[in-house]
Amino acid sequence: MIRIGLVGAGGMGTVHRSNYAHIEGCEVVAVVGTSPKDHENAAAWNLPLYETIPAMVAAQKIDLVDVCTPTFLHKQHVVESLLSGKHTITEKPVALSAEDARAMFALAEEKGVQLYVAQVLQFTKEVELLHRLVTTGVYGKPLDAYFERLSACPQWAQGGWLFDKSKSGLVPFDLHIHDLDVIVSLFGKPDQVKVTSCRGEGKDYAEQYRFAYTFGKLNVVAEAGWLNADIPFTARWRVYFENAMVVNDGTQVTVYQFGEPPHVFDTEDEVKIPTGINVPPTGWYLTELRHFIECVKENQPSPRVPKEQVLTVLGILEQVDA
Repeated sequence: MIRIGLVGAGGMGTVHRSNYAHIEGCEVVAVVGTSPKDHENAAAWNLPLYETIPAMVAAQKIDLVDVCTPTFLHKQHVVESLLSGKHTITEKPVALSAEDARAMFALAEEKGVQLYVAQVLQFTKEVELLHRLVTTGVYGKPLDAYFERLSACPQWAQGGWLFDKSKSGLVPFDLHIHDLDVIVSLFGKPDQVKVTSCRGEGKDYAEQYRFAYTFGKLNVVAEAGWLNADIPFTARWRVYFENAMVVNDGTQVTVYQFGEPPHVFDTEDEVKIPTGINVPPTGWYLTELRHFIECVKENQPSPRVPKEQVLTVLGILEQVDA
């Protein structure tokens, strides 16, 4: 039985706890946190609450620490967990610089434990499908791709930390990092990166970005934004292959070819678990956390979100001038 200590019992902490309940061989046994929501949820879950990770580790047998706190606390909490000799999962981004992340992975290696970064898109049926199409070459080589991730300006971050670059990294680290992780996992490190951005009058951060990545002859463009407009959350992509266009319109993935009727791939999750956040019931987190639990049992790094991929993504994002 893998005994889990959950750090942060807010929105994402609640999502993770709900999904662990569907995974055999693991159990959330304690919570770390100091906020009213941490106190409220720990009591509702009938779990002991500790103010720090060292206090929890001293009082409980813990095998795995799961960090679900705001971005600016990830480094502190991950380091505390690793220094305690515990396998650690952290929500993305693991850190706001490649240098910090490199040091954190080095510490994990020194302590003989694993550090896992929860880039959840890698565990969606849509991205798993896209990996298969690129790897097998069933439609030929990819020639061009476009990724889009847009939302209304977020209002949920307590204390406004999300709009402080030193705490969140803003749109590149909070929003675009999802698509960039997928792009790097598919195509590797880009040869060239170009970025444009815009902001409204009086805004002290860029609201919308367009990223252009070059991989040899392959061009990949991505757009991300927190918009001053009440639009629905939008996450889409399309990839043009030599012999087909594959389109994820946010609801389904369709392939279009000459001489063939459009084909819609089956990307439905077998199990859909309510999230309680601005994500509908899904199997993404179940697949992700089940994968990490299996890696913990074998004391192995994740092949789905490997260290070098994480470091490449952070290195690219560091170049973005917000």
